[in-house]
Amino acid sequence: MTTLLEVEDLKVAYGKIEAVKGISFKVEAGEVVTLIGTNGAGKTTTLRTLSGLLKPVGGTIRFNGKPLRKYRADQIVALGLAHSPEGRHIFPRMTIENNLRLGAYLRSDKAGIEKDIKRAYELFPILGERSKQAAGTLSGGEQQMLAMGRALMSQPKLLMLDEPSMGLSPIMMQRIMATISELKSQGTTILLVEQNAQAALSLADHGHVMEVGKIVLSGTGNDLLHDESVRKAYLGED
Repeated sequence: MTTLLEVEDLKVAYGKIEAVKGISFKVEAGEVVTLIGTNGAGKTTTLRTLSGLLKPVGGTIRFNGKPLRKYRADQIVALGLAHSPEGRHIFPRMTIENNLRLGAYLRSDKAGIEKDIKRAYELFPILGERSKQAAGTLSGGEQQMLAMGRALMSQPKLLMLDEPSMGLSPIMMQRIMATISELKSQGTTILLVEQNAQAALSLADHGHVMEVGKIVLSGTGNDLLHDESVRKAYLGED
């Protein structure tokens, strides 16, 4: 297997407060890897650092063999690392289609862009049906679909998803998770941050449990799903 992302002893701070305290993990090509943990564990901070939105105070990040420290956020996208952020951050007054096209702003291959828009509409048919509507008219779940579709438009080697099921109804959450499973089956490499530990670990090849900025437990998704301490802390089981 090819190691696509390698994180070693990563440390991130907000002023004097250390939010990520020396974590290490890797993502192999074709895998789904998940970070689970409670609010404040450092999961979102980790993704924001990987995508270049935050600068680490220590450690190394290598993507496809390249150290990322010297790259800007837009250059990191160009290298093939896409981030669908927590809270979606779509452009509500722009059309659905134009939101998707923004995801391809670094590309110049017009035919390829049209092909990938078609693919987004195949993954999320509701977006195709409403392509000329303002994105702000979509429901929360549909906006999440749009955020994921936009991230895919950059043709990422690794797709990072931050809390894709947050605030969604159970039915919409199932649809989002089914789409992630479909992307996995198509060979998309995914780093998933998700508070629904059951759903995340069921999809993941490997998982890491974060608590107050540290990774406290790692294993296969299946092993963590059946780990007694994980079941008690994150799956609501006694």
